[in-house]
Amino acid sequence: MDLEIYDETKNKVPQKHIDLIKDILEYAGKYIELSENTEMSVTFVNNDKIQQINKKYRGVDRATDVISFAIEDDSDDFPIIMDDEMQAEIPKNIGDIFVSIEKVAEQAEFLNHSYERELGFLVVHGFLHLNGYDHMKPEDEAVMFPLQRKIMDSYGLKR
Repeated sequence: MDLEIYDETKNKVPQKHIDLIKDILEYAGKYIELSENTEMSVTFVNNDKIQQINKKYRGVDRATDVISFAIEDDSDDFPIIMDDEMQAEIPKNIGDIFVSIEKVAEQAEFLNHSYERELGFLVVHGFLHLNGYDHMKPEDEAVMFPLQRKIMDSYGLKR
């Protein structure tokens, strides 16, 4: 997976947490059998920035923990005809995740588990959204949440 990580918090994210994100997303990608030829990004922000994003794109004027912006590549507006080999060579960008490091800390303390566990959980949650999983309906939640838990547990970031 081609993963870009951006820190808009003025270098408040230590390298060990960046390494954790890279590792857990690579693990999650293999877990759901995602093509290795996949691109995405994770951007670390503070509460003010994620509140601005949440208000602008979701109409909700409050800070949240994670926001995912999936890229829909399945448009039939201009079909491109390629054989399987050509398609395998072109990376598929699945989207972008924004994570508030302040919310990670707040929620880790509130839930009484490690910062790393909360960070991993939120990134995996956003990653699953980028891959079409959702939890807005009970039947979708019944698929996404157990999958998320299995990824986290098998990776080793249990509650």
